[in-house]
Amino acid sequence: ANYVRLWNDERFWHGLQLSLAYVLLNIPLQTVLGLALAVAMDRLTRSLFVKAVLLLPYLLSNVLVALVWLWLLDPVLGAVNHLLTVLGAGPQPFFAGPDQALLSVAAVNVWRHMGLVAMLFLAGLQNIPRSLYEAAALEGASEWQSFRRITLPLLRPVMVFVLVTSVTGSIQIFDTVAVTTGGGPAGSTAVVVHYIEQNAFGYLKMGYASALAWVLFIIVLILTGLV
Repeated sequence: ANYVRLWNDERFWHGLQLSLAYVLLNIPLQTVLGLALAVAMDRLTRSLFVKAVLLLPYLLSNVLVALVWLWLLDPVLGAVNHLLTVLGAGPQPFFAGPDQALLSVAAVNVWRHMGLVAMLFLAGLQNIPRSLYEAAALEGASEWQSFRRITLPLLRPVMVFVLVTSVTGSIQIFDTVAVTTGGGPAGSTAVVVHYIEQNAFGYLKMGYASALAWVLFIIVLILTGLV
């Protein structure tokens, strides 16, 4: 009966759509920025201080990070809106705006995780033999050709690991949403895990919440297989 009800539950499908939209917002940015930072560090600096600064946001509690950004992006008192006003751009609603709330959640999590992604890619880059790049340069390959023909193929195992962990983590996004928006405004961030939590601990419908969680598990399993 729970699975039959789930099939006709518009809020579940809406939450699933929002979770997939979040994945599509989060993963490309997080991966591209992480790879760009890794390449920059590999070529320009290998300072432990730089690595520590990049990794610091990931080491902080996700709830703490969400609270800090909730204050920074506050529509009235936030430092970011104050800066925008000084620059003449005008204040933005960020978490309080239905059109911007999910984007703001994605931006916070990209900022938090891109340092970890960069460290993973950097470890992969440092395992690529430098002789390959020297041979490519002798053959007249450009920087872009070396990156496309040597770096990207040899980073494939790291890329797969990053994508699998990022996709499975992103589709289960909950804590940032719970702290910053609570699923609002107007249901614009009511992702599927938030809906499951609401059923389990808000409405005390544990059986229905379990059915929702099993369906989400199967979806995550399929996405992992596709990656």
